[in-house]
Amino acid sequence: MRRHHDESPAPERAPRRASTVETPRGPAAVTVTEPAGPTLGLLVLGHGAGGGVDAPDLVAVHDAAVAAGMRVALVTQPYRVAGRRAPAPAGHLDEAWTVVVRALGVPEMPLIVGGRSSGARVACRTAATLGAAGVLALAFPLHPPGKPERSRAAELPTGLPTLVVNGDRDPFGVPQPSGAIEVAVRPGAVHDLRKDLPGSVAVVIDWLRRHSWAR
Repeated sequence: MRRHHDESPAPERAPRRASTVETPRGPAAVTVTEPAGPTLGLLVLGHGAGGGVDAPDLVAVHDAAVAAGMRVALVTQPYRVAGRRAPAPAGHLDEAWTVVVRALGVPEMPLIVGGRSSGARVACRTAATLGAAGVLALAFPLHPPGKPERSRAAELPTGLPTLVVNGDRDPFGVPQPSGAIEVAVRPGAVHDLRKDLPGSVAVVIDWLRRHSWAR
């Protein structure tokens, strides 16, 4: 007797579109996912220096934010599109990112910029110029490993709601909270934030909801 496979329909996937945005530093790749129902905000995320937008923390935040009513864009910098792993200079990263985010922006829709590691730094440096409502910094690299004297704390925006999510074992250090900058220190996590990733994502979604950017 043959067994019939379950023919119940698969869960509907969120609408997703991929595109290329031309920048002065070459083409950047962008994937935008739409939420079901009303869109409450736009979250744009960038990747780390040698990685991509498939990093586990970026994927997890992307999925949870879409489920919570946000349009989420994942941006791949031109140097990675070109196949290079070594990051471009900071000014080139900021320039390309700014062009992409401006192309994605929607008037009257709250814009939250963010990313992990190097992508978090880019988002922090450009947030004010882009008119962002907030910044999400995953694994913000406060300093090079073993060199706390080379602090990058000044890159964190001072006048915008900012959430930093770092592991307490991150060799790149952990920023201190200050003003509108909140810091969620994740126990046992290192720079990749894989330790209790669902817990870290819950912190992010709670922050987005508190600012009415997600439901």
